[in-house]
Amino acid sequence: MAVHEQSHRNTGSRFASLRRDRSAQAANEAGTALATGAGAYAFAGLRLLTGFVFLWAFLDKTFGFGYATPSGKGWIDGGSPTKGFLGGVAAGPMESTFHSWAGDTWVDWLFMAGLLAVGVAFVAGVALRLGAIAGTVMMAMMWVAEWPPARHLSDGSPSMSSNPFVDYHVIYALVLIALAAVGAGAVWGLGRLWERLPLVRDNAWLR
Repeated sequence: MAVHEQSHRNTGSRFASLRRDRSAQAANEAGTALATGAGAYAFAGLRLLTGFVFLWAFLDKTFGFGYATPSGKGWIDGGSPTKGFLGGVAAGPMESTFHSWAGDTWVDWLFMAGLLAVGVAFVAGVALRLGAIAGTVMMAMMWVAEWPPARHLSDGSPSMSSNPFVDYHVIYALVLIALAAVGAGAVWGLGRLWERLPLVRDNAWLR
């Protein structure tokens, strides 16, 4: 009886192992399908556009092209890329903290370095995992600064929030994570060359 039960358990474990192998194979095939053909070009296009959003924000805030940042008030002109946004925070649990950070040199440099790093990474198609982490942290902080769950601002006026949970910051963060997960830097990017570098090849988190 004991031998019979042991045999039954071994058979079950073999079936479970086969199921796991098939599931892993199916997942790999799905990932390959996403990274090839039309899907690869769609992800590449999304990657370039997303990267350009961050890169343009850096350039406009640095040089003051007259869009979000008025001409003559760019970073190189002595303006602060964070003072207006953080100083205008009017809701949420970190309102006073953001006000105290607004315009600080270290905040300006950290914010601008993040915009540049994420923008270059996704436009070039390299270091997407690091770029996704940095971009997600930035989007999370900006989500907290705008605090969509608030119905009213600190002065009592309506917040006019269109959605208490999901806004464009959440969407951008998910897009960054998805692009890094599928390795979207291989098409229209330097992803393949980047992954061949010895340092990157030995450290998957740099891809």
